[in-house]
Amino acid sequence: MSIRPDIHSQTKKTIFSVYKYFKKLSNDKSNPEVANFFKQAQQITAEACEVSIATVRRITSEASKSSCSESEAEPKFTSPRKTFKRVKYATDIDDFDVDIVRRTVHEFYDNREYPTTQKIVASYKEKTGYSGSRTSMWRILRSLNFKYKKCNDGRRFLMERNDIVAMRVKFLRKMCNLRQSNDTRPVVYLDETWVNQNHSRGQIWQNAQNTEGLKVPTGKGGRLLICHAGSSKFGFVNGSKLVLRCKSSATHPDYHTQMNATIFKKWFIDMLNNLEEPCVIVMDNASYHSVYSVNYPKSNAIKSSVQQWLRENGVDFSPLETLSELRERVKSLIPKEKKYELDEIALQMGHEVVRLPPYHCQYNPIELIWAQVKGEVAKNNTTFKFDDVEKLLNDALDSVTVDNWKKCTDHCHNLQEEDFIKEGLRDEILTPIILTINPDDSSDSESDSEES
Repeated sequence: MSIRPDIHSQTKKTIFSVYKYFKKLSNDKSNPEVANFFKQAQQITAEACEVSIATVRRITSEASKSSCSESEAEPKFTSPRKTFKRVKYATDIDDFDVDIVRRTVHEFYDNREYPTTQKIVASYKEKTGYSGSRTSMWRILRSLNFKYKKCNDGRRFLMERNDIVAMRVKFLRKMCNLRQSNDTRPVVYLDETWVNQNHSRGQIWQNAQNTEGLKVPTGKGGRLLICHAGSSKFGFVNGSKLVLRCKSSATHPDYHTQMNATIFKKWFIDMLNNLEEPCVIVMDNASYHSVYSVNYPKSNAIKSSVQQWLRENGVDFSPLETLSELRERVKSLIPKEKKYELDEIALQMGHEVVRLPPYHCQYNPIELIWAQVKGEVAKNNTTFKFDDVEKLLNDALDSVTVDNWKKCTDHCHNLQEEDFIKEGLRDEILTPIILTINPDDSSDSESDSEES
């Protein structure tokens, strides 16, 4: 039986009282048989209370130390410290607010103005009522891979990381070209989300307003993880709904930690088999979506593992080469254009995969579908029982129509068209700034973030 470090003070007090009683019986000289039986007081206490003997020893030791340090006869016990994760209201914003932040930055450039953190905070407050500080906004911008770049004249300009911009433009060009060329293949968007057991309109409102007086269920409860795919042509893909039960906890607050590549791969292949014609599959770059088609050695792989991988792949190397040299050999074999296992599987089955740029969920209409589904669950969730919430979720998913999908898809496609046009204009605006940027500067310090 293992040591229980999570026993609270009241339980410790009860276990210690049992121990004291057995100890008293072991010292009863008037009844030697009973006294002899209770000689092993700690062992018997552990068996009686169904804890380990190490736990009993720890409790008696704590009682002894407490008695030595306190004048009171009754020992005092401590409870384990509660784990508390502070909610970061100013920086933990959802995907839709993230999109507003990014667009706020872009609006300054589109209007031929240069954004600073202070300007962005002011504009964002007008749009959303944001109450965070300039420092909090900078943390959000940094998480979105924005950096301040120093120009030759000493001024600093807020710039988005180049590879993020490149991936966004590549995606927008691809999607716009598909529509302009009248490609008849349906575009299937997929994604995952979750619904909490305690999901309700009252809970959403209370969390948003941070007020008291509205009684809603508390506690972590369970979660339902949903994975699905759909298109404006036929709605959700028939037979491809995946609803998994999982537990929510402080250590696993995000559904991404409870989905893995094995589960997703099986679902993905089944979904492809349910498609009746060649399609374009649009998905994001979650880790379980992005397993390489070739299993390259990890950066922390030992030398023998790297050597074995090189042998299996027919790469000649000298036994005298160091681990660093072997890693460079592996690095030279990794193609610049990443090849993912799921993309290869889809291609073999007659489909094409297009990857969303990171942090750009607004281009995926299924996000709007999720909002509709969660709204239905929240509106009807009155019992807060897991089985009832699961039924509400399935009913909400089944109620999504082809027309719902068409409206959401049209909205995202219009957004893609508008943003693609803006990217070309923004490129012209930023070119003079980029030419003046000091190539050796990579500052992202918030203290240096304002223009001089």
